[in-house]
Amino acid sequence: MNYDYLVIGGYFLLVVGIGFAFKNMAKQSTSDYFRGGGRMLWWMVGSTAFMMQFSAWTFTGAAGKAFTDGFAVCLVFIANTFSYFCGWAYFAHRFRQMRVDTPTEGIRRRFGHQNELFFSWALIIFSLINAGIWLNALGVFSSAVFEADITLTIVITGLTVVFVSVVSGAWGVVASDFVQTLTVAVVSLACAVVALVKVGGPVELVQNFPSNFLIGPNMNYPLLLVGTFVFFLVKQLVTIMNLHDSFRFLNARDSVNARKAALLAMGLMGVGSLIWFIPPWAAATLYPDAPSAYPELGNKAADAIYLVFARNAMPIGTVGLLLAGLFAASMSSMDSALNKNSGIFVRSMYQPLLAKRNRPVSDVHLLNVSRMLSLMSGVIVIFMALFFKSLKELSLFDLMMSVSTMIQVPLLIPLIVGIFVKRTPQWAPWMTVILGLFVSWIMKDVITPQLVAGWMGLNELTAREVVDMNLMLTLAAHLFITAGFFWSTSLFYKEEKDMHKARTEDFFEDLERPVIADDEQDDYDRQQRSKLGLMVMYMGTGIMLMTLIPNPLWGRLIFLLCALAILTIGFMLKRNAATEATAG
Repeated sequence: MNYDYLVIGGYFLLVVGIGFAFKNMAKQSTSDYFRGGGRMLWWMVGSTAFMMQFSAWTFTGAAGKAFTDGFAVCLVFIANTFSYFCGWAYFAHRFRQMRVDTPTEGIRRRFGHQNELFFSWALIIFSLINAGIWLNALGVFSSAVFEADITLTIVITGLTVVFVSVVSGAWGVVASDFVQTLTVAVVSLACAVVALVKVGGPVELVQNFPSNFLIGPNMNYPLLLVGTFVFFLVKQLVTIMNLHDSFRFLNARDSVNARKAALLAMGLMGVGSLIWFIPPWAAATLYPDAPSAYPELGNKAADAIYLVFARNAMPIGTVGLLLAGLFAASMSSMDSALNKNSGIFVRSMYQPLLAKRNRPVSDVHLLNVSRMLSLMSGVIVIFMALFFKSLKELSLFDLMMSVSTMIQVPLLIPLIVGIFVKRTPQWAPWMTVILGLFVSWIMKDVITPQLVAGWMGLNELTAREVVDMNLMLTLAAHLFITAGFFWSTSLFYKEEKDMHKARTEDFFEDLERPVIADDEQDDYDRQQRSKLGLMVMYMGTGIMLMTLIPNPLWGRLIFLLCALAILTIGFMLKRNAATEATAG
C-alpha cells in the first residue's frame, strides 16, 4: 500500500477545507478578497510573510546547492532574516499605514497614476515568471517522487493551486499559509533530527562533509563569498521590503500587529536557515552518489536530494509528508501571487478605466472579475513552468538567482529608495527601471567576471566562481549605478511643476500615523482563532493517524511527537477563541 498517496490526499483535503472555511469571511468585498480587509492577526500575517520567501525551490534548488556547496547557501536565507529584522525596525508598520488595499495603490500615492500603470504591468509580468519558476521546481521534485511525466505533474499541480486561489481569496490564502508553515516546520524538524542521528551529530556533519563545509568545492578565492554575502544583504532587503511586496503587511489588523508579523517571520527564517539544510548536508556524507539516481533531471539531479534522504533515512509516509510540505510552500507562493495580481489589475487598471468612461460598477462585479483574473493568471503560470522545464542545462538555484538579480532588483529599487527620497520627478521611477535593465545587460554580456578577474590579476575562475562573481558585480552595479541614479534625480525635481505634490505629502504623513483597530475587530479575531484552531487540529489528527503506518518504533514516535505539537497549537487557538467568546 502506498501510504504517501494517502498523506498527500489528506493534505489536499485539508487545504480545500481551509479555503471553504474562510470563504464566508470575504463578505463579497474586494478589500476582503485582496487583503482580508486589513483585519488579520500577527501570527497569520507573519506566517504568510515567511512562506512567501519559502517556495518549493527551498527544498529543491537551494537543497541541491547545500548538498554540493555546504553552508554557503545559508547566506541567502540569513539575508532574508536581516530583511525581516529591518521590517520590524522600520518598514512593516509603515507599509500597513499606507492605508491601501493593493501594493500598486501605494505606488500611486507615492509616484502618481502613470507610474502606477507602469509598475502594475511590470510587476504582474514578473510575478508570473517567478510563479512559473516555483511551479517548475515543484514539478521537478514531485515528478521524481512518483516517476511521472514532469509536464503532467506541472499541469495538475498548477490547476490545483489555481482552484485554491480562486475559491479562497486572501483569507483562505493566509490561513492556509499558517497551516502550511506548520507542515514545513514538521517536515524540516523531523528530517533534521534524523539526519543528525544518522550522520553522528553536528561535529561529524561538518568534519565529514566531502569538501570544505563553509565554502564548498571549486572556490579558489573565498573572499568572493564574503563580497557576495554583503551584497546579498542589500539585494534581499530590496526584494522583500519594498512598496510592491508591502502586500504581506497590508493584511495586518493594525500597526502593532504588522511589526509583530515581521518579527515572527524573522524568527522563523533565522531558525529555519539552519534546520532546512541539515538533511542535504548529511546526505553529502551518507549518500554522495544520490544525484545519480535521477539522471533524467540533467544538471538538476542534485535538486532531488531531499527525496533521496527521505526515502533512505526516514520512516514510511515521510515522502508523502515531504511532498505535502513542497505543495504547501509552492501553493503559498503561487496563490499569494495570483491573489495579489488580480488585485493589482482590478484596482490599478480595470476600475480606473471604468471610472474614465463614467460606468458605475459594483464591488460584487469587481470581485467576480478578480476571481476570473486569478484563473487566467494561473493558466499563464502553468505555461511559464513548462517553458522553464525545457532549460535543463541551468540549475534551479542559478535560474532563481539570475532572474531575481537581473530583472527583479532594478524593478524594485525605486520602490524602496522612493520611501526615503521624497522629492523626485515623475519620470524618475520608470527611467530608473529602464537604466537598471540596461545595467543588467552590461554586467551579463560586457563587464563579465572573466574580464574583471583579468583586471584584478586573478587566475582563471572556476565555473562556480564565475556565477558568484557575476551576482556580486551585478548587485554592486545596481546598488551604485541604478539606485544612485534614482537618488540623483532629486536634483532635477522642480516643486512648481509637481502636480502630485499634495498627494505625496499626504502619503508620507500617513506613513507616520499609526493604524488602530476598530471595535469590530474582536469578532474577526475570534473567528480567525476558532476556524484555524479547528483546521490545525484536523491536521494534527491526520499526522497522529500516521503512527498506524507499519514503521519501526522510532518512526512512529516521530509522527506521534509531531502530531502532539500541532494538536497543542490547535487546542490553544480554539481555547483562546472560546475564552474571547465568553468574555464578549
